[in-house]
Amino acid sequence: MLYRIRHTTEYVYASRVSHCYNMAHVTPRNTPRQECLSSRVDVLPGATYSSTRTDYFGNSAYHFEIQKPHKKLVITSVSEVRTGVQAAAPDLEFGISCKDAREAMQALAGSAETLFAREYLMDSAMIKATPELAEFAADLFTDDKPLLTAVMELTSRIFNDFEYSPASTTIATPLADVLANRKGVCQDFAHLQIAILRSLGFAARYVSGYLETLPPPGQVKMVGADATHAWLAVYVPDEGWFEYDPTNNCMAHEQHVVTAWGRDFYDVTPLCGVIYGGGQNPVLRVAVDVTRLG
Repeated sequence: MLYRIRHTTEYVYASRVSHCYNMAHVTPRNTPRQECLSSRVDVLPGATYSSTRTDYFGNSAYHFEIQKPHKKLVITSVSEVRTGVQAAAPDLEFGISCKDAREAMQALAGSAETLFAREYLMDSAMIKATPELAEFAADLFTDDKPLLTAVMELTSRIFNDFEYSPASTTIATPLADVLANRKGVCQDFAHLQIAILRSLGFAARYVSGYLETLPPPGQVKMVGADATHAWLAVYVPDEGWFEYDPTNNCMAHEQHVVTAWGRDFYDVTPLCGVIYGGGQNPVLRVAVDVTRLG
């Protein structure tokens, strides 16, 4: 599938910002099922300095600095991306068992990819493994069950047991509250599933990006109606990474466009930085368009 993605972030400040330093993860990355054909990032007011680098996780990180006073900041990225299905369109009923996968992750020897995947077993800034999280899904991850099957069952359990509710959480809502209240958004559900998998001994990482949404039959798609999205990938020893979307109860497919991945949201925030001035409570507006080209 071929897409053009336009992502606009606008901040309006109560008072002037004298200067700012920012980093953005808004350029889709290349993956085994995705190729970024072109991408550009525009900043208003114009950046005094900008650069692009590849971060620790292999994501494209755009750094920019503005040294002129301003009351509005607009960052617009436009990219063209070609996507495909996940490798081998995995049959969930086959593959390594939960027991063998867990043992492979703990073994002293293993493939280089397995050794590197171990960092996604550890706690991160926004995700902490706990016995309560492991208990939530321990019954699904029996020794002889294929790991991919168990992960899909966990994906379905989160989808069925939790309510999608944008007003119920913030970026900083603890996972314990999400688990107790059974409400959240895509970021919460991705964090929750990652935390459960890590609590059970499996490596999982946070994936940020976009999801093409389609209007109801007979209606025209509204400009800016798409949004950023979050899901996760789990590592299967010697088989690779497989992406799951608990918000939509599916494995990621061609309509999932990857921007970046890391240990959790903190590693891949679309925009972060430091501003001097600006007053209190800036107004944030975000518009995303995922347009199918072919």
